[in-house]
Amino acid sequence: MAQPSDGYKVISDNRQARFQYEILETYEVGIELLGTEVKSIRQGKVNLRDGFAQIRGGEAWLMNVHISPHSMTTQVYNHDPLRDRKLLMKRQEISKLIGKVEQKGLTLVPLKLYLKRGWIKALIGLGKGKKLHDKRDALKAKQQKREIDRALKSF
Repeated sequence: MAQPSDGYKVISDNRQARFQYEILETYEVGIELLGTEVKSIRQGKVNLRDGFAQIRGGEAWLMNVHISPHSMTTQVYNHDPLRDRKLLMKRQEISKLIGKVEQKGLTLVPLKLYLKRGWIKALIGLGKGKKLHDKRDALKAKQQKREIDRALKSF
């Protein structure tokens, strides 16, 4: 994976989330991880596709994100791949999100997992689910852009 010049390396990107949801706001958060999870994430063995975030008891949690067990660790010391992971956010951000998530149709979706100065960070997006016609419009616009780029390239 290419390393951008601003000091972070993308480990996993949830491109499907931008297709399924209209992202209104994004938040950079830390994640509370176990040692074997950190090793697996650094190897790129993480899947954000079915993941979501939830606020329970005044804390933010990352749910249903699959981090594969580390291959060089025995089964006794390895982690559960789908366990809930606590997100590290400021109390003010969490209280702001509580009000927004309670609105109809808004949800928290993990967009990216990346390394930033040695720390594993997640980009969480506050999203509103797209309707089928919105998805079709997005695909149509993408196809038109591709055709325009092809026409300009051959010109």
